[in-house]
Amino acid sequence: MIKQATVHEINNLLDTGGECQVIDVREFSEFNSERIADAKLMPLSNFEKHEAEIDHTKPVYIMCRSGNRAKQAAEKLTSKGFTDIHVIEGGMTAWAGANLPVIKGDSKVWSLERQVRFAAGAFVLTGVLLSVFVSPYLILLSGFVGAGLMFSAVTDTCGMGMVLARMPWNRGPVTCDAPVQVK
Repeated sequence: MIKQATVHEINNLLDTGGECQVIDVREFSEFNSERIADAKLMPLSNFEKHEAEIDHTKPVYIMCRSGNRAKQAAEKLTSKGFTDIHVIEGGMTAWAGANLPVIKGDSKVWSLERQVRFAAGAFVLTGVLLSVFVSPYLILLSGFVGAGLMFSAVTDTCGMGMVLARMPWNRGPVTCDAPVQVK
C-alpha cells in the first residue's frame, strides 16, 4: 500500500536520524538545480535501472516536483514487492514552499516545466506564422499543441516533458547514473 507523507513529516524524520530512503525521481537538471540533502537521484525516465539500489528493509520516501512522477515510481515499486512506500505530498514545490532546507546547484539548464512552456509556445507561434506565410492548413500545428496541452492536463502527464527529459542537456555529466557534484 502506498502511503502519503507531508514535507514536514519527512523533514522531521531526516532531522531525527530516522531510518528511511529518500528517492528523488525528477530528472538530472531539476535535481541539480535544487534538492534535499539526503535525497538520492533515480530519474523516473530510467527508474528501472536503479530499483536494485533500493533497500527493501527500509521505508522508501519518493519525491518529484509535485507528486505525479512520485506516484508512478511508487506504483512500480509496489509491483516489485516493496511494502513501505511513501509519496511526499506536493514534492519539491511543497518542500520549497514550506521553507525547508534545500541544496541549490549551479545548473544553468532551465527547469523541465519551463522548457515545456517554451517549446509549446514556440510550436504555437511557428504554426501561426506558417499558416499566415505558407499555408492556412499549417494552423493545425498550433491546434495539435493545444490539444496536447489539454490532454496533458486531463491525464496529469506530459509527453513533451518526457521527450525533453531525454535531451542531452537534461542529462548528467555523462549519464544520469553519474554522481552529482553540487557546490
